[in-house]
Amino acid sequence: MSQEYRTGATTSPADRLCGAPRSPAEARGAVRRVVSEQSRVRGVVCTPDTLSDALLVTSELTTNAMLHGGGVTGFDVRFVDGDLHVSVCDRERRRPVARNPIDRHGRQRLGGRGWPIVCRLSRAVHVSDLPTGGKRVTAVIALAAECRRAEERV
Repeated sequence: MSQEYRTGATTSPADRLCGAPRSPAEARGAVRRVVSEQSRVRGVVCTPDTLSDALLVTSELTTNAMLHGGGVTGFDVRFVDGDLHVSVCDRERRRPVARNPIDRHGRQRLGGRGWPIVCRLSRAVHVSDLPTGGKRVTAVIALAAECRRAEERV
């Protein structure tokens, strides 16, 4: 059963963690806690690869918000229909873009790889404007089939 994302709405502490992490490490810790709690509450067991993908996506979204979006203004992680949804809000309305790794002078750029990583590791990525300004980027990380089966048995 899918739930619509609403700021301030919650189904249970196990489904949602709100706030603005101060660092990518803090955001990764929040994802680990929610995944761990879901494992206990619903029997959802993520493979190490799935958890690793979710942590990398979380780091990239949080870092991008801090470097390019004026800071993290909101953070949310939950399970929806057996997938992990990680949302990061920031102050900037501009959408993320993939940049060419080579600049116009033929030199290698130092950054610009985060957004392609997020897009590659996610089943879907949604970017939406926030009514108060800024945007929300939500990455949907597909759980392995055995993870979904464990959740469906509950």
